[in-house]
Amino acid sequence: MLLSKGRLTITREPKDWFDSAVGKIAAGLLAITPELLLRSFFLPEPLHGDPADRILIATARAHDLTIITRDRAILSYGAAGHVRVLAC
Repeated sequence: MLLSKGRLTITREPKDWFDSAVGKIAAGLLAITPELLLRSFFLPEPLHGDPADRILIATARAHDLTIITRDRAILSYGAAGHVRVLAC
């Protein structure tokens, strides 16, 4: 999304860039399951408005993960105690 909005510039094809980035940090990928999508619809109030961020939050909650972000809305949601966050 950042790429399509011109907020991120890369010099390679997006899929190649993504695969390389995942490999460099030895990250694991989690599947977006129907259960996670449903959980994203029923997050505690105050609800976060961005659907992609809601899926990210639901995934972090389901897998007991911490979200490392600069996103103010996610950080506020974490400050309310709904998900673990770490500001960067």
